[in-house]
Amino acid sequence: MTRCSKGFGLVELLIALALSLIVVLGVVQVFIAAKNTYLSQNAAANMQEDARFVLSKMIKEIRMVGMFGCLETIIDSSRQRDFHASQQTPILWDNGGRQLTLVMSDVGSNGDKPDWTVLSDCRAHSTAYSEGRTPAAGQQAFPIRRLTYRFSNNQLLMKGGAAAPQVLVDNVGAFDVSFGLASTATDLAASRYSSNPPDPALIRSVRLSLTLIDPSRRVSDQTFNVVAALRNRLP
Repeated sequence: MTRCSKGFGLVELLIALALSLIVVLGVVQVFIAAKNTYLSQNAAANMQEDARFVLSKMIKEIRMVGMFGCLETIIDSSRQRDFHASQQTPILWDNGGRQLTLVMSDVGSNGDKPDWTVLSDCRAHSTAYSEGRTPAAGQQAFPIRRLTYRFSNNQLLMKGGAAAPQVLVDNVGAFDVSFGLASTATDLAASRYSSNPPDPALIRSVRLSLTLIDPSRRVSDQTFNVVAALRNRLP
């Protein structure tokens, strides 16, 4: 090559291509890492949002468990005479079937018929009737609803009344319920937890545990725990 010749030789060109390839691979790796981080954070955020929706809904309903109107003594005039049985066990956890049953004053506003309606003058008389009922003069109507939550096939299902079960959340790995129990019926604070309380009168709170999984396995399973205190003393 003469002194007047200018340009790159083959060796210089190969070195430049190799360095460029290394830089491109580095940029690609950074992009892939950033994308994976975004996807994992988005998956974790979705799981947290699902858990927040489900658990906040259940807490709202658990706090109303055992609320049947303004008087304790209620005459059962329901169609199957099944109101008193539900009144005695307003919260029930089937550990084998993974099903939670709640009976409480209706806090929904979706227009569905309640399971029972308690009509009361809030002085001396209270009567429970099946489904909806219009109060007479001087009476108040308390709609009572029974809801069931069931964990099945990686889904948490909710059922109310005669309606078909609805899926609240998918990709559920586990669902568990335990009860905070007082030492005696007069104690206000819970001293221990049990999934099978010997006496409903000892229940002071309910602990919900919900485990969600990411089907794409971008993030590990996340378990969410929340405790709801009962506002109404159970029988």
